[in-house]
Parts: sequence; structure tokens; C-alpha cells
Amino acid sequence: MKADSQTNYLRMKTTVIFFAFVLSSISSYGWTEPIMMYGDTSRTGAPFSKDPHVVKFKGRYLMYFSIPPMKGVEDSGWNIGIAESHNLTDWRKVGEITPSVGVDYEKKGLCAPGALVRDGKVHLFYQTYGNGRNDAICHAMSEDGILFERNPTNPIFRPAGDWNCGRAIDAEICRFKGRYYLYFATRDPEFKIQMLGVAVAPGNTDFNREDWKQATDAPVLYPELPWEEECIEGASIAIRDGRMYMFYAGAYNNRPQQIGVAVSDDGLAWKRLSSAPFLPNGKPGEWNESESGHPHIFTDTDGRTYLFFQGNKDKGRTWYLSQKEVFWENGTPAFNK
Repeated sequence: MKADSQTNYLRMKTTVIFFAFVLSSISSYGWTEPIMMYGDTSRTGAPFSKDPHVVKFKGRYLMYFSIPPMKGVEDSGWNIGIAESHNLTDWRKVGEITPSVGVDYEKKGLCAPGALVRDGKVHLFYQTYGNGRNDAICHAMSEDGILFERNPTNPIFRPAGDWNCGRAIDAEICRFKGRYYLYFATRDPEFKIQMLGVAVAPGNTDFNREDWKQATDAPVLYPELPWEEECIEGASIAIRDGRMYMFYAGAYNNRPQQIGVAVSDDGLAWKRLSSAPFLPNGKPGEWNESESGHPHIFTDTDGRTYLFFQGNKDKGRTWYLSQKEVFWENGTPAFNK
């Protein structure tokens, strides 16, 4: 099969799976309006997309997400997919970010993207993959949101201190009160407990390695609640009325992973809004029975917010991305007005 024909076939297959799953899931999700359900099939033949992050850029929405190693291709590694949309519901894949040739730190893979738009450019923050305790946060920049140029100081951040293992993954970056905050997940020295840390940089940073300073010598959020088990990861920030709201994933994948919310006035000290998950996994038989995980809270230019997340019902053999609009009242997020 010629390359162009194969590409068109994969796109058609992805579209068919997308719409079939939407139709079968509306009733189980409890929604009357059309819902988003995206799964990239290009890598394994099955829908498999994780770790969503969305920006609005030059008249369209761009979603960055993790895609698994290519089936049958040795050492292909985890990479980053890119899809575009004009309504936050219907998505079309438009690109991939793969390891740069000759770049040793990401040759085994890269994934878990986080992004922001500044000065007409998309800044992408991502983690290396497959390096164990040496995995770290990297940065790249793009004029069009598709083709990225790596930061020459990569990797830009790894944590220090005897409270963590030296690994940094799941980058989330936001500007708050004149500084940039970089939230990351790491593990304890025994590589058992996943938790969140934070680094800061000045407001005029170019995101180079030398600008990032670890802000605390301890985790800013550590698993404590029963449903969080041994893992907190995937932080995503919304800023409302001068406060930070962190949507985070609790428990490792398919335990089930579920989503919680915490609030902070300074980006360092966090208080959970509830002892229960904000978004739990689905009921038996529903599309997200195995988990509702790895959140991204996207704030649109009109101020409306949408919670993107990953889910599946087969213990991780497939992964879909979806979203629900979040409404706010007196500093409290909810899914219904």
C-alpha cells in the first residue's frame, strides 16, 4: 500500500472508531449533548491516547497527547500526538512529535505534554521516557504549534533533595502573580510513592534550565486519602479570582485512577476541596470503568473551563480522551450549573 493511501486509511479508521464510540457512550455517560471521545489508532491499531493538554492558538484548538510505541517497530518509544479542533469535540490528528535525531536524552521516548501560548508561540513542556530516575522535563517552542525547536539547555529541570528519586515527569506550567510555576510528579527515593513538586522562574524567563529554582524541599501534594493510594500525578492548574485550583490524578493507572481538586493562594501550600474524587471512574460497563485520569483543565479565551481527561474500561488495553465543561460558583468547581 502506498504511503498516502495508508495514511488516508488510518485517518478513516480513526474517524469510524471515534463516531462509533461516541454513539455507544452517550447513554452510559449520562449526557444528552454530543460528547468528545478521541482515540488515536495509528500506533497500535487500537484507540490509544493519553495525557491530554489543550491550547487555543491562531484560530483553532490544538491538543497534545501521549501515544504509545509503534506496534512492530522496535525501539519506537512513546511519542506525542497533535490533533486540532474548532469546537473542542471533533478532533483531527495533524502531527506528531518524535525524538530528535542525535538527542540522547529523549532517544528512548518523550510524552506527557504540557503547553502554553506566549508572544504568538506555543511553548511545549514534556518529559523524557524510559530513563528511570533520570527522566526529566524538557522544553520546545513552535511558531505554528506543529513543528517544534528544542531548547538548547534541555533537559530544563530535574528535582534535587533526599525526599525524591531525582525524576521529574508530567510537566504543568502556569503564570501566577508574576512568576511561572512548573509542577511535576516525582517519586520517593524507594521509587514507590508518586507525589508532586514545584519549581519557579521569573516572569521574563525564556524557560532555560538556569532560570528554574526548586521552590520547596518537600512535596507540595502527597497521597493521603484512601482513593489516592500511593500516587498523585498529572497536575493541571486553573486560576480563578486570584487563587490556583489544581486538578490532579490520584492512584496509579487503572487502580482506578480518579481526579481530585486542591486550592492554593501562593502555589506552594495546597488544600484539598474534598476528601472524595471530583471526577470518579465510571460504573461497571461504562467506557471509563477502569479510570478517569490524568486531567487537564483548559480555560478558553471566553473564560469557560473544560476538564479533559483519559479513560478506559479494559485495564489499559485502550485509552480514550474526553472532556466535560466545568462551572464555578463561589470558588467551587462543578459539572452542573
